[in-house]
Amino acid sequence: MDDLPVVNLPVVDLPVVAWVHAVEGRLVAVRARGRDLLYLPGGKTEPGEDDRAALAREVYEEVAVTLAPAAFAELGTVRAAAHDQPDHTHVRMACFTAAYDGPLAAAGEVDEIVLVAPADRDLLAPAGRAALDLALARGVPGLTAS
Repeated sequence: MDDLPVVNLPVVDLPVVAWVHAVEGRLVAVRARGRDLLYLPGGKTEPGEDDRAALAREVYEEVAVTLAPAAFAELGTVRAAAHDQPDHTHVRMACFTAAYDGPLAAAGEVDEIVLVAPADRDLLAPAGRAALDLALARGVPGLTAS
């Protein structure tokens, strides 16, 4: 075999935050405009923001609810391939649970809110699937395995 040059692409880790919340046994997910898979409410931190402030802002922008700062609980961090990004790109997603105020409603770049049962995990982007597994393993209130 010919000696081919080896190309080492750098692994890019995109740090994001996500709200993990269950309703009626299913995980709250959103479909962003133009996306084929579902994502958990959340997103990237802005300069000067900590994870909790970023999550509260992103969740309000996407599903129009206010997270209760005193009720935040860190669930854990998952890492997965970033959907719709180059192969060497991964998402490192810090997952939180939190109580909220107000009715859930699609807002901003979100077209719809979808409640995803564990059996329908393929509807989620890879990081969302990893977060679903984490939520089931940690016993997130309101989420059922079936």
